[in-house]
Amino acid sequence: MFAYLRQRPIGFYRHLWTLSAPIVLQNLITTSLGFMDTFMVGLLGNEQMSAVTLANVPLFILQLLVFGLQSGSSVLISQYWGRQDLKSINRVMGVGFYVAGGISLLTAAVLYFQPHAVMALITNNTALQALGAPYLKIVGISYVFNSLTSIYVGAHRSIEHPQLGAAVFGVSMLLNTFLNYVLIFGKFGAPAMGIMGAAAATLTARVVEFAITLLCALRGRLLPLDPRALLRPGLTTLRTFIRYSVPVVCNETLWGAGSSMFSVIMGHMANSTDMVAAYTIVGYVDKLSTVFLFGFAGAAAVVIGKDTGAGEDRDQIYETGKILNTLSVGTGILIALVLLLLLPLLLRPVVFPLFKLPAEGIRIATTMEIFAALVFPLRSFDTTNIVGVLRGGGDVKAAMLIDVTPLWLAAVPVMAVVALVLEMDTVWVCAALYLVESVVKSPIGLWRLRSRRWIRPIGTQEKYVDFSA
Repeated sequence: MFAYLRQRPIGFYRHLWTLSAPIVLQNLITTSLGFMDTFMVGLLGNEQMSAVTLANVPLFILQLLVFGLQSGSSVLISQYWGRQDLKSINRVMGVGFYVAGGISLLTAAVLYFQPHAVMALITNNTALQALGAPYLKIVGISYVFNSLTSIYVGAHRSIEHPQLGAAVFGVSMLLNTFLNYVLIFGKFGAPAMGIMGAAAATLTARVVEFAITLLCALRGRLLPLDPRALLRPGLTTLRTFIRYSVPVVCNETLWGAGSSMFSVIMGHMANSTDMVAAYTIVGYVDKLSTVFLFGFAGAAAVVIGKDTGAGEDRDQIYETGKILNTLSVGTGILIALVLLLLLPLLLRPVVFPLFKLPAEGIRIATTMEIFAALVFPLRSFDTTNIVGVLRGGGDVKAAMLIDVTPLWLAAVPVMAVVALVLEMDTVWVCAALYLVESVVKSPIGLWRLRSRRWIRPIGTQEKYVDFSA
């Protein structure tokens, strides 16, 4: 039944692990950094934590845009890497630097000169506006550096060198965490700056990570910089970049907005306080669990993109995609079993009470975690298939539709009806929250995988439109 798993050249699985491990580590570092920021600011008080959480809303949108640009460029770079076309890779990076840098610079300018106006759009609480506005002014600048770093690190990931990202962001996380401790609470003779200390720590860490990345770029031999291609990428590259990046940016933005709707729906329920608190805490567990999924999906995108760009046999590329998705489902099953095991041993008796959840909140969080674990294998397949295989093969538009349509047309409406119209028990609300999207999405994604229509080498897509299973 799984004989195809053995039909790989020697070293295939070792190479896959070599690609996946640093991406998993990088994702884990990024997730942990966000958690530590929230935790340390939370020690100042609920008002300070709420202000920082709300202030990060526009920055979260900016991160989605940059991630979309990075993911879109990775589709191009991985295929060009398969052809060993370094000049085209430099052109794609050049467009990425211009677009990501321009968007982040414009955002930083708005946040710096109009922080109170931005905060007023997010909340009508004047106390939170006053706390969050100075934070926005400083942190907005940090994302100018971070966006440029992300484009270059993403390029290295796409040429089978993800270790750079793990190293750069590892240093950044350690520095940010240390400076948070020093500047927020006034340690080692530094003044206690509170929220502004968190902002200063973030900016310093982003500047340092950019400096490290710039040094690596100037001295790197694996991907030597071509100044002419970087600074003058050309309209052809820009059009190609837009063709592949815009669907990914739309994908990430619509997915982020759709996921936020779940919180909005829960916020209108009768037991909204317990629901939102439980969902937030389970979300932390979910983020830590899914770093493995997105790490594997990132490696899958590189493998598929390189083979597609190198002109490998289409049946061979399909078999590779099938193997990657099979491994992903197997990984999802293992993670699901671990979550179900940790629930009675650690999460319910230790983690949930640690956040001072009441008894009803613990019951809801437990129910959510059970459904989250049960659907994990399907989520694992969806993530690898959409983010890794379909995008890596160049099928960005179909990937966007498969990822976003079930969320907006099935999961969000069903949960709204179950929670707000029918006012059903929280068990059914949790089921709608976690099951509907993947139950609808996975069969569509499987159909697209089997169709082979996702195998689209850049520049020769017209030859691959009419494939069938």
